[in-house]
Amino acid sequence: MSLEKTPVTIVTGFLGAGKTTLIRHLLQNPKGRRLAVLVNEFGDVGVDGDLIRACADANCPEANIVELTNGCICCTVADEFIPSIERLLALDPKPDHIVIETSGLALPKPLLKAFDWPDLRSRITIDGVVAVADAEAVAAGRFAPDPAHPGDASELDHETPLSEVFEDQIACADIVLLSKADLAGSGGLAAAREIITAEAPRPLPMVALTEGVIDPRVVLGINAAAENDLAARPSHHEGEGEHDHDDFDTVVIDLPEQADPKALASKIAALAEVQKVLRVKGHVAVEGKPLRLLVQAVGARVRHQFDRPWGDQPRHGRLVVIAQKGDIDPVAIRSALA
Repeated sequence: MSLEKTPVTIVTGFLGAGKTTLIRHLLQNPKGRRLAVLVNEFGDVGVDGDLIRACADANCPEANIVELTNGCICCTVADEFIPSIERLLALDPKPDHIVIETSGLALPKPLLKAFDWPDLRSRITIDGVVAVADAEAVAAGRFAPDPAHPGDASELDHETPLSEVFEDQIACADIVLLSKADLAGSGGLAAAREIITAEAPRPLPMVALTEGVIDPRVVLGINAAAENDLAARPSHHEGEGEHDHDDFDTVVIDLPEQADPKALASKIAALAEVQKVLRVKGHVAVEGKPLRLLVQAVGARVRHQFDRPWGDQPRHGRLVVIAQKGDIDPVAIRSALA
């Protein structure tokens, strides 16, 4: 058996930042590496895993892609994450590099700690933690703490669930990829860099990209050995034990065939304002069309495109909607999309 450790790259970033798009690009441009992927979804509709499996080839066959849904792997390290990593390490031939896509709400620090377990530490190393940040959303202050109110005795900004998750992801990173650079523009990129620099516990390289396109050598082969550097990667949730993401919730919406994709997109965009929805994704059937309609929304920004035939699958539309607890009203959301 080879004594060389298998490198693992953890791709983190908030909901809709572009993690799956980045990983699809890496799979299509492996630069000679045999890859394996573990992808995690917060909701129980596996959209991201489906998109990644569509890129399966000789360098990353479908057997090398493992999907965990309905929860964050940072909360199920022993029950789901470790067995999944063991499964990938047991592949023959063994992958040259494992890429982990966390859910948008996952905290990376518990995963880093899991790699310090003796059973794993001798066989794998964390090559790097890649944080994907939506430059336009960061520049717009979406992840900023709530400002202190006049007369507040603490005179400190109050962390929100979004700001805490975002800051934990940045704090664990070895490199930050500023995604959607085309939407942010030069001004937005500059503002995002300034915000992230202020939040980061140490200087971090930042690279702008669009549609996940980047030279794989920038993110694979960092050699950070992050499992040896845990103290330099602080978390808002140190010492809390299991983190249950009580601040966020999901609802799955079943939809009949749609006549007009643009009309559906308009309804989804309205949810971001009326219901404060953070993320919507899934597949929808469109009348008279043999292809599935892939729907992806981040806030009020909605994208939709036909991705592949339904084949033997039932033409059954399902969307997963993610919002902060208290902002999500299943009845109102179903009514809005009806």
